[in-house]
Amino acid sequence: MSWRGWPFGKVSAPPLDAPHALLADIERQGRQYLDAVDNGKWIYPACTRASSDAGVDKDAICNHTRLEAMRYLLTVPRGEFRLLAEPGSQPAILDAYLRQLPHDQTVIEFTGNTMSDLAIAVIAGFNWLTHCAGLAGADRRTFSGTLNHFRKVAMSAQKWWEMKGAGERYAQLLQAQQEPPLFLYLVWADYTRLAEEIAAAQSSRRA
Repeated sequence: MSWRGWPFGKVSAPPLDAPHALLADIERQGRQYLDAVDNGKWIYPACTRASSDAGVDKDAICNHTRLEAMRYLLTVPRGEFRLLAEPGSQPAILDAYLRQLPHDQTVIEFTGNTMSDLAIAVIAGFNWLTHCAGLAGADRRTFSGTLNHFRKVAMSAQKWWEMKGAGERYAQLLQAQQEPPLFLYLVWADYTRLAEEIAAAQSSRRA
């Protein structure tokens, strides 16, 4: 799914501000969702909801599951997750992600190093989605190579940002409402893809 397909989007923003609009929507919806979970409105994780529970339709499961994955980024200290929407931060973010050793944790501790913490949080989000896939009975083959797949995506993005004129190309693509390889978009798109698989499996299991 394209990053433009995020479901919250009643935010009107010019193309060059689109990344910040998307990130603000994710932050707002993510915090609202987690608050609602704490208040007992939603069963958590979303992939474990029964037919009699609220928010059991496929779209709700998908939306809530990817917000659950994004929560790790939202908890990075000092709100540094906002760097994901900054083109000038992309080389450092991608370099840190590609240097980060994979882990299998869904309970994490941050290091105090911003770039490392962003990488740790992204991997934890993927691990959460893999965990949810198991709970929902999703096809294991779809999730078995998740981190390897995203590593290849990140490597391609790193090469794009290393090329001369990346900043200008980035602005031109946004102005044309096309998708530059901003790390925010890459993570959100892959989380969405996997959340859709989880929601489909959950829906099939209830049928």
